Amino acid sequence: MSGLSMKGFTYMLFIAYLIWCSNFESCIARRTKHWRHSRTVSSSEFKKKGKSYSNNHNQHGGGSKPKPPSNKSTPTLPKVPPHKNTPSSPPIPKPKVGTPPPNAYNAGHSTIFNVLDFGAKGDGCTDDTKAFQATWVAACNVEASTMLVPADYVFYVGPISFSGPSCKPNIVFQLDGTIIAPTNSNAWGGGLLQWLEFTKLVGITIQGNGVIDGRGSVWWQDQPFDEPIDDEEKLIIPLNHTRKTPVPIQSVMGRKMPSIKPTALRFYGSFNTTVTGITIQNSPQCHLKFDSCNGILVYDVSISSPGDSPNTDGIHLQNSKDVLIHNSKLACGDDCISIQTGCSNVYVHNINCGPGHGISIGSLGKDNTRACVSNITVRDVNMHYTMNGVRIKTWQGGSGSVQGVLFSNIQMSEVQLPIVIDQFYCDKRTCKNQSSAVSLEGINYEKIRGTYTVKPVHFACSDFSPCVDVSLTSVELKPVQEQYHLYDPFCWHTYGELRTPTVPPIPCLQIGKPSSNRIQTDHDLC
Repeated sequence: MSGLSMKGFTYMLFIAYLIWCSNFESCIARRTKHWRHSRTVSSSEFKKKGKSYSNNHNQHGGGSKPKPPSNKSTPTLPKVPPHKNTPSSPPIPKPKVGTPPPNAYNAGHSTIFNVLDFGAKGDGCTDDTKAFQATWVAACNVEASTMLVPADYVFYVGPISFSGPSCKPNIVFQLDGTIIAPTNSNAWGGGLLQWLEFTKLVGITIQGNGVIDGRGSVWWQDQPFDEPIDDEEKLIIPLNHTRKTPVPIQSVMGRKMPSIKPTALRFYGSFNTTVTGITIQNSPQCHLKFDSCNGILVYDVSISSPGDSPNTDGIHLQNSKDVLIHNSKLACGDDCISIQTGCSNVYVHNINCGPGHGISIGSLGKDNTRACVSNITVRDVNMHYTMNGVRIKTWQGGSGSVQGVLFSNIQMSEVQLPIVIDQFYCDKRTCKNQSSAVSLEGINYEKIRGTYTVKPVHFACSDFSPCVDVSLTSVELKPVQEQYHLYDPFCWHTYGELRTPTVPPIPCLQIGKPSSNRIQTDHDLC
């Protein structure tokens, strides 16, 4: 009996043990589940906090945070291929194994190289050229990096070339401060063609709210008497028949500046270039130049120099294709935009131009050269107090052609010569007569409205190669008598079509084609 009781007691203890273990494992499981859940939440919160910290981390050197290019939608000309480098946030570089580059930090978008970290002072007096060069060398080796020129500093920088055959693509030059040029003639040697130059780069972007100041007044005051002049000045006769003659004076250093004047900002041989947000002012000569570039985007740019500053073109294009320029303010002493030989697929819209010499194609064919320009559209432009409005200018003796041009919806406000074709262009005192010329065909003007102060239309085409297929639609230009003699429209060897009545009437345009329409030859081909 006692043995049976003993077995029963043992059995009950065993049952109790099993029940207790079961409850213990459930508790452990519940605790483990709760711990895992808590850890997951904490990890998630940590990651969120870490991301927030990274994005709000202050930049070194007091500079403002670089702004990635905006995603603004831009209209495109049907024949112009979409820009291959539409502004977007720079790609985030992949993390690298090892120590990051010295004097650089990551702001969440790209590796930043601040010129202050490379020795730049930014006091407006110290020469920061070497610091800029060192910063560029470092940025050049990192794809999608940013070279930062921070706000609230003035950097004195001499002539410098940011070259790039070996540079990584998609570098951003973030300009938030001010860069000023030397006014000491010794800094320029015998003369240079450019001040800041970007060469053979892919995907280069210049952006920011900063300023490039060429301080060109010492060059303009020093100009010689034989400085090239705008040939259209011969058409502008003051009522009192007097003209101002510039008197050259010496620079502030007691010596004349070199006779060769530099362009402030030049791009050469580059692909998919963007310039946005910045101000370029007071260049000794041209402000912004593109030479042999494909895929150019310029927008929200301001260019400024006095209306009487000599040969200070705003934007100069040469041998460049697939160009989009829009929403910019251009004020200078020469052409607001100059389109030279080798340019095609150029679309310009929403531009304020003035003072200046208007928007020009040319001059082309100088020194008996061949010039080829095609598919150019300029529309939605305000011209105010400019010498010319929309103009095509070629030299005698040239060859090649200009084809497929549209000037549309141009508002003129007291423009001296709103519509100009001049195939006898000459920026010297005299030029010899020559029979050959760059041929012009398919030049269209529509919705050209506003006021003029000298002559509404001036069509001076070549005797050897008349202008053909010139059309005018909705042209309404009214005179404003100011200080100049007023003239009627003028045409010479110009053939085309008046698609609507014009104000004033343009009876000199010859309808149709010339009776002895010359067959195109190799002379005209491009």
